[in-house]
Amino acid sequence: MLVFFILLYLLFTIGIGLWASRRVHNTKDFLLAGRQLPFYISTAVVFATWFGSETLLGASSEFAQHGLLGVIEDPFGAALCLVLVGLFFARKLYRLNLLTMGDYYRIRYDRVTEGVAAVFMVISYFGWIAAQMVALGIVMNQVFGISTTAGVVCGSLIVVAYTYFGGMWSVSITDFMQTIMIIAGLIFITYALTRQASLQEVTAQLPADFFRMTPPDRSAVTWLNYVALWITIGLGSIPQQDVFQRVMSAKSERIAVLSSLSAGVLYLTVAFMPLLLALYARLLYPEILQEDAQLLVPGLVMQSASLWVKVLFFGALISAIISTASGAILAPASVLSENLLRPLLRQPTDTQLLQLSRLCVLLVATISLTMALMRTNIYELVSESSALSLVSLFVPLVAGLYWRKANAAGAMLSMLLGMGIWLICIAYGTTINPMLYGLAGSVAGMLAGILIKTKDAPQLS
Repeated sequence: MLVFFILLYLLFTIGIGLWASRRVHNTKDFLLAGRQLPFYISTAVVFATWFGSETLLGASSEFAQHGLLGVIEDPFGAALCLVLVGLFFARKLYRLNLLTMGDYYRIRYDRVTEGVAAVFMVISYFGWIAAQMVALGIVMNQVFGISTTAGVVCGSLIVVAYTYFGGMWSVSITDFMQTIMIIAGLIFITYALTRQASLQEVTAQLPADFFRMTPPDRSAVTWLNYVALWITIGLGSIPQQDVFQRVMSAKSERIAVLSSLSAGVLYLTVAFMPLLLALYARLLYPEILQEDAQLLVPGLVMQSASLWVKVLFFGALISAIISTASGAILAPASVLSENLLRPLLRQPTDTQLLQLSRLCVLLVATISLTMALMRTNIYELVSESSALSLVSLFVPLVAGLYWRKANAAGAMLSMLLGMGIWLICIAYGTTINPMLYGLAGSVAGMLAGILIKTKDAPQLS
């Protein structure tokens, strides 16, 4: 019965996505849903940006093993990112009426900067998408009993199918439906499973500092690495195309701001439910923690819940992962088509650009699927992708919006120096998170840029 209901849900999701694809008439519809999303759908779409495998599987396993200090990146850093976007970025970027984040680097700096930024942006997504595909494989393995590898392939095909046809409209409508499923499902499941043992029983066996939010060690190195946890997703995902795409699909500037702020608060609230479930799983089924911590919460549900609780949980889990995966595939595909391939075409029609965007969806999905079949740690895949954009794209974005002296030379130096230093530090190993060295290099590159005399970059209102 469980298999039947999950299959029914998957068919329903694909059907909704294909139905939404009827709204796609041009490139703007495909990439930004025509900028027509009302507040309630916009909030759901922004909330679903990362609420997938990272939160339900990766973060819950980290929390069970390391406490609150293990989940600073997500959900705390992720919620911080959405709030910062709403406060400082959504309004300014919405007014520019752009299709992609790559467009920003062109109009603020130049085409060369656009090209380099687009390359870094596209590369940063492969690990993120691969993490969602791995999670789908894990769910398929738990529910259908097929191998994780087969599950990765099957789940990926489902996501790619409706993303290819419907773009942001399919992502938006399915995200809205799935957000309702996620929240309702998690509330019911948390209530049902927490009745099996009291919270006092669960917390009695935890280490004394399990709920500590700050590191006990006061050394500078420890605190610098702690700051790195907050900013990996908290700052690193701000210049990402998926965040931009979801926020910019709002119907108005005001909705773009409010939906981002609301989604940040909603994200942090809902994300605590899978963390609580992980504590119960840690107590009731410690053997799962020893075998594969990423299976902790799914294993708890499979072994101790009724059929309907299982249907709700795996429905919510699949909803969350599909929501994140679909938007994550569309984001780099948008940048690849608009900022890297479109300039190579001579006066393309909008129909040709729409087809190009769809082909890029297939290309991005294929590369990410290859990575997913090679790597299986969800938390590591997500962290690496966020760090890459932080050391290369964040500083040029902020400087371009808030510093009039920022120029193309500085932006280029910022991206190349930040990325280069980060890669060198990873290769040689450092006690301080390599990302911080890369971020410092990125800042230094932007400052050095003002010493190079170039044509003044256009100022954005």
